[in-house]
Amino acid sequence: MADRKTIAVIGATGAQGGGVVRAILADRSGAFAARAITRHPESEKGQALVRLGAEVVAADADDPPSLKRAFAGAHGAFCVTNFWEHMSPERELAQASAMAAAAKEARVSHVVWSTLEDTRLRMPLSDTRMPTLRGKYKVPHFDAKGEADKAFAGVPTSFLLAAWYFDNLIYFGAGPRKGPDGNLVLAMPLGGGKLPGIAAEDIGKCAYGVFRRGTSEIGKRLGIAGDILTGDQMAAALTRALDQKVTFFDVPFEAYRGYGFPGADDLGNMFQYQAIFNEEFLKSRDVALSRSLNPELQPFETWLGRNKGKIPLE
Repeated sequence: MADRKTIAVIGATGAQGGGVVRAILADRSGAFAARAITRHPESEKGQALVRLGAEVVAADADDPPSLKRAFAGAHGAFCVTNFWEHMSPERELAQASAMAAAAKEARVSHVVWSTLEDTRLRMPLSDTRMPTLRGKYKVPHFDAKGEADKAFAGVPTSFLLAAWYFDNLIYFGAGPRKGPDGNLVLAMPLGGGKLPGIAAEDIGKCAYGVFRRGTSEIGKRLGIAGDILTGDQMAAALTRALDQKVTFFDVPFEAYRGYGFPGADDLGNMFQYQAIFNEEFLKSRDVALSRSLNPELQPFETWLGRNKGKIPLE
């Protein structure tokens, strides 16, 4: 429909951006149209979005002029960075700043920026409870996004704070593994606290809910989650879904940081930060708010029922 307002979506072939595009396209009677932004429109994922009815355009977060072209004429923009693609907080900050500048130049009416906390505001670099990384970060993949919030000053922005992806059990090696006795163990460093989590697809649906609410959400920080569970509760849900016993092991933070995979120190610090400030962190992720934005929000048990067959069990 020609009278629909265009939402330009960064990362349209990724987890969050793809969810936003699909949510817009699924709302046949909605007020918005999707402009899917990707570096590779000709890719299979890009062409799949074309077939679904999205306008697919080429742009690169490392190429500010391309972002300005991609945002031109758009009513709204969904902005997200992918730290894990390059693992450079400085590059992430530059990309977010370029997105904010492009949105400002295009006079976009509503930006939803997928951000996270700058942990240094609560845990300065001098705090010895967990190590400082790269000389200037506590949790690099959080801190750069939080620092980038300043770039959106003067841009009508809603700040969306997501949670740990349930999908990490499938794609990030976080699922239960067989211990020496052959039984499954879910090993995560939670420090006795609870973990807010969400299905990656639901992040996009929640972001679309923010666009649907319109200007009333500008300036707000909106923390989303599909469930908030202890490690034992997650293991119990996995036991029911997989029909085999899963126990939870609360990995010491220092041990997790020493696992040696790329980003282990960053993630170890992330989990420790969430544990130290657990009550506050949990309050910043609101399941009821998330469901009001996305009535199809999946609790962990529901997500497991739909995805248990995808979880690799080693």
